[in-house]
Amino acid sequence: MRIGIVGLPNSGKSTLFNALTASEVQAENYPFCTIDPNIGVVEVPDERLIKISQIVKPQKVTPATIQFVDIAGLVKGASRGEGLGNQFLSHIRAVDAIAHVVRAFEEENVSHVEGRIDPLRDIEIVNTELILSDLELVEKRLQKLEKLVKTGEKVYREQQKVLLDIREDLEREIPLRNQDIPENYQEFVKGLGLLTQKPVIYVVNINERDLGKQSPFIEQIKEFAAMDSSQVLDICARFEMELAQLEEDEKAPFLEDFDLKEPGLKRLIKKGYGILRLITFFTTTGGKEVRAWTLKQGTPAVDAAGKIHTDIQKGFIRAEVVSYDDLVKTGNFTAAREKGLIRLEGRAYIVEDGDIIHFRFNVQS
Repeated sequence: MRIGIVGLPNSGKSTLFNALTASEVQAENYPFCTIDPNIGVVEVPDERLIKISQIVKPQKVTPATIQFVDIAGLVKGASRGEGLGNQFLSHIRAVDAIAHVVRAFEEENVSHVEGRIDPLRDIEIVNTELILSDLELVEKRLQKLEKLVKTGEKVYREQQKVLLDIREDLEREIPLRNQDIPENYQEFVKGLGLLTQKPVIYVVNINERDLGKQSPFIEQIKEFAAMDSSQVLDICARFEMELAQLEEDEKAPFLEDFDLKEPGLKRLIKKGYGILRLITFFTTTGGKEVRAWTLKQGTPAVDAAGKIHTDIQKGFIRAEVVSYDDLVKTGNFTAAREKGLIRLEGRAYIVEDGDIIHFRFNVQS
């Protein structure tokens, strides 16, 4: 999973990235401090992986990972190349989801490119630029289709109709993720690489003193996000950066002081998994390694095998599956097998979140 961190300059993007990745990229008070995107690979915290490891006692434990991409701040006119607009938009195209950082904090020493704090206005600026970029791409595709439609081929007429409908909705400021695309043309539309199709998490960057409180800004953004099919997460990027610098045993009391149950990183990853419809399954590799794998909901076992290695997918015979809850309840694999809780599943079995799977396969010659 690859999440792009976007927003206006000085919204707190790079500070959040520092906190998430425990790195120290530039986070200065001037526009376009981030020019080339910073990329950080973060381990996905999962208490189930720890518990399985305690049962198996493997030589190695490998968590799932997520990439965060800190993308240059956007300004009005980005879709026309203003600022670093073209670079900004091309980097967004390469991510699976967008964490849109929205500034909701007052700070005299940190200027705002629009002069004053107004989260909904800031959201509109970014969303408008993404829509304008998509409109340009759709227009170019329609121009290419004009000659093809004249051949009389039905598929080209249908593609043209789909694109005209998309253009009409974009002109009404409806992002692609909120449009109704015919099922048989969803892959075609996905291949266009339109930015407004990507799911969004609005990360509301608040003051430390507002942690655990409901500010009017957050309520406004939640109302907007409900109409936008998006998620909202309030976070204090500066607090999270301070938290990331602490030792693990020091974090819990620090969180308790602010009445927080878990770090923002964990909450953001949960939101990311939810909005992208992702699950986690586990493998134990004969006790040598316990590993977590990220998978789309609704994926059959044979395709899950391909996540590990294409040879396992090609030579798939069956999957031995036990749920995380059943393994923990029985205490070990032997007891789970004796109670009939380890199931044999075929290629079409849909992998569930928390499944622990051992794939049986033939090596293809």
